[in-house]
Amino acid sequence: MQKTVLITGCSSGIGRAAAHAFNDEGWTVYATARNPADVEALGEAGCELATLDVTDGSDIDRVVERILDEEGAIDALINNAGYGQFGPIEDVSTAKVHEQFDVNVYGPHRLIRAVLPAMRRERDGTIVNVSSVAGRVSFPGGGVYCGSKFAVEAMSDALRNEVAEHGIDVVVVEPGPVKTNFSKRAQEEAGVDPDGDAGGADGADDGDEADAGIDRSGAYEEFYAMFEDAKLIGGGGPGAVEPELVASAIYDAASATRPPARVQPGTAARVGVLARFLPDALLDRGYEFVRKFTS
Repeated sequence: MQKTVLITGCSSGIGRAAAHAFNDEGWTVYATARNPADVEALGEAGCELATLDVTDGSDIDRVVERILDEEGAIDALINNAGYGQFGPIEDVSTAKVHEQFDVNVYGPHRLIRAVLPAMRRERDGTIVNVSSVAGRVSFPGGGVYCGSKFAVEAMSDALRNEVAEHGIDVVVVEPGPVKTNFSKRAQEEAGVDPDGDAGGADGADDGDEADAGIDRSGAYEEFYAMFEDAKLIGGGGPGAVEPELVASAIYDAASATRPPARVQPGTAARVGVLARFLPDALLDRGYEFVRKFTS
């Protein structure tokens, strides 16, 4: 019997690659994005398309009800939509913290609640939550983003054991750096011009800081200078993997009879998560070394 998957955040990167991976294996793929124009090519490839903003509960209910009406079941949910809000904790507005959690944490929660009743009726299904190495190891300048991914990890651990008796699997996929446009948006959200102009500490150069919800205190200019280099926040640095590798890991997790609780696609991801076992003092010295090396 042909299986059905709902994937969020398919406009580019991992989400788009995942839609192709499932489609190539004969699944019925519902590829979603906030802007339908961003996924037109996936429709041409044979995917079903839907407009879905993960912060909008009515959007989620509409899409889930449509899939159940058309297919009768949702065999897999891939919570991929997300972005990175970077910046020193002091400089990131509370409104931006809320926006980060609304997409990265509350969004997956809304979707999980929407699909679970149908999965429980079928006594079958897999929920894949795309997290990050940053969901296991936090770092300076990434506290808000890491906090959102830590929350996804914690919810996934609880959920996995809550739904096991209903025949439902929960898997966390933890990529390291991936060759996508993630780093460009991360720079923008940190108030750094992707073209290399970090602006002044007063945030008055071209509105980047204001748009990003960043209010520079002037105390962390080394951080902003470091973030001008996208390689330092993933995307093109050593160990970065193609989104297709992550998509393959997602597909394997969704199609496995007994999937692992966590998957790290790529060597950098597998090594990166091990940093959580290091003593805090050693990690702190490592961050200090990186700061001095890049200043």
